[in-house]
Amino acid sequence: MSNQRTPDIKAAERFLDGHARVVDRRVFQRLFRGGSAVPVRDAVAAYRNDDGGFGHALEPDCRASASQPATTELALRLLHLADAWDDGLVLAACDWLERVAPAAGGATFVLPSVADAPHAPWWAAAEGNPPSPIQTGGIAATLHDRGFAHPWLDRASAVMWDLIENLAEPGPYEMFGVLAFLGSVPDRARAQAAFDKVGPQLLERGIVTLDPAAAGEVHGPLDFAPLPGSIARQLFDEATITAHLDHLAASQRDDGGWMFNWLSWSPAAEADWRGFITVEALRVLRANGRL
Repeated sequence: MSNQRTPDIKAAERFLDGHARVVDRRVFQRLFRGGSAVPVRDAVAAYRNDDGGFGHALEPDCRASASQPATTELALRLLHLADAWDDGLVLAACDWLERVAPAAGGATFVLPSVADAPHAPWWAAAEGNPPSPIQTGGIAATLHDRGFAHPWLDRASAVMWDLIENLAEPGPYEMFGVLAFLGSVPDRARAQAAFDKVGPQLLERGIVTLDPAAAGEVHGPLDFAPLPGSIARQLFDEATITAHLDHLAASQRDDGGWMFNWLSWSPAAEADWRGFITVEALRVLRANGRL
């Protein structure tokens, strides 16, 4: 039996007003208060570099000013989710991605310029600049969702199909990229066939944690299948999803915001993430009929 709690959206708004970045406040206003797309576009554009990529800690754990694939992925995702899409910004970002792409195509996990500024300890450039399913899958998914054609996306999609075909011992973050791609790529029959092969690894390898109250840096069903239409929803029964929605709704803190469960290594990164996570929690809860 569900123990539903309705989140306090006014308390969340007060938290965002007091603690969150402008970009997260603008996304909240756009998604929940009927705000214009223009301020979201402008807020995201503030993180743009002259090379067309995005940096400046839009991805809070990567504090470098220089353009990074992860920061660019988040920029495009925010423009998409807030329906503040700007073809000019996106084209320039894709052109930058193409210029810095690994030889095979796609996007690497992180570029060496990450070392020029404070960053989370897990941000380390891989030798040889290999394509990463994390960044490649996330960026490709957003571009596919928007129907945005670009040579980078063509090569990135080919890279993703190859990475998925040869996926071995994936971690949760690799699966985020894989599932994002499979949920958005236009060839739905091929995507479902690929999911049938790799999706069950979430359960078989214990990548997903089914206990809503599990402590530590764990990843639950809503991390992999946040929306009713998410491709990985087919792995979880209704009772499991309901339990995790109950837990998410009840996790709103007394200050009105939500907190993440991974390492907090920087006060600035923690504050930035809490604003982002609060908007994301509200978005997921609303999409699942909880707001």
